[in-house]
Amino acid sequence: MFDKSESLFPVKRKYLYLSHCAVGPMYAPAAEAAKHFIDTHCQLGRGLFAEYGEALSSFREKVAQWLRTSAENIAYVSNTSEGMNLIANGYPFAPGDQIISYVKEFPANHYPWVLQQRRGVELVLLSDTDAVDGMGAQLPRGWSMQELEDKVTSRTRVVALSHVQFTNGYAADLGTLGEFCRERDIDLIIDAAQSLGVLPLYPEEYGVAAFVASAWKWLLGPRGAGLMYTSPALRAKLDHTMAGAGLMKHRYDYLNHTWDPVDSAQRFEYSTLPWEHLLAIDKVVEEVFLRYPIEAIRAEVLRLQDRLLARLDCDRYLPLLFPREHRSGILAVDVLHDGALVELLAERGVIITAPAGRVRLAPHFYLTDVEMDKAADILNETHSDARRS
Repeated sequence: MFDKSESLFPVKRKYLYLSHCAVGPMYAPAAEAAKHFIDTHCQLGRGLFAEYGEALSSFREKVAQWLRTSAENIAYVSNTSEGMNLIANGYPFAPGDQIISYVKEFPANHYPWVLQQRRGVELVLLSDTDAVDGMGAQLPRGWSMQELEDKVTSRTRVVALSHVQFTNGYAADLGTLGEFCRERDIDLIIDAAQSLGVLPLYPEEYGVAAFVASAWKWLLGPRGAGLMYTSPALRAKLDHTMAGAGLMKHRYDYLNHTWDPVDSAQRFEYSTLPWEHLLAIDKVVEEVFLRYPIEAIRAEVLRLQDRLLARLDCDRYLPLLFPREHRSGILAVDVLHDGALVELLAERGVIITAPAGRVRLAPHFYLTDVEMDKAADILNETHSDARRS
């Protein structure tokens, strides 16, 4: 079903790439789309608008189709932090309001909410305890839905969590979480950097008020690019914190200084965008994520993980295994003796990352069974060499 050819994913020529949770390699046609724009700009100057004048509208339409929403709810952002700051700083908090998050959130989904403490807002952090699933079973290392329920009060305005936790791969059940927040009139704000492109994320179906994701991980796009979804109800609440011609209805009438912003998510695209990045994301959405159902991508990634696990020496690598509904593209493992494991593996062509001392194995759908078997063998051999050193 999947085209896994080296021509589309040239990183395969040099590496067994298991680090899509850090920086994913660009999809080759996406890189070509960006290059074509740059060449056109170089040769034609402002004449590039004849070819690319509708690029932004087309981009929004494709992303909206993929995410089962309306194009008016989609915006381009440069990174997750930018989107989170636009939301957090524009939110109508009052002194005494609460935000609930998790003690080990990625900085992009932590510091924007920390800033709100200057407005008298209380930031409540869920503890890093063994999570408990809906059946009461203990899960290794994550936040607990029970603790969230216990800490929510009538003053809670926002729950800000990652769809997938970057250190351990724990995936939230967005359906349950979204319904919980919707019933209490709480806005659910999601950092989707570790899920968009590998897990289903339908914000309207799941009750997500907003999500932001960078494009250079599972989306196989360029660094310095990302996507943002906001619901109309959330946008109606938010104040403007950044302004420019791009958010005005009369955007090209530069001497008309009337304050008349658009109502759509275009309001967050307040100034000139890096269209070479935009076109790269547009290409990968069109050719990958509109071609292959995201459910099929998720199933293939988990199958590849299982293939790796079946061959991995679990006396040396101790995987954090969640129930299927909480699994993600990240397979986190504790290593009994890591030494210089990441560097040794890179020398042998296997790319991984290990933040906070835990190894993350993150294959994408385009890897093959043969490649996963080879990666497992190298992991086993390299661990032995690291111990001897």
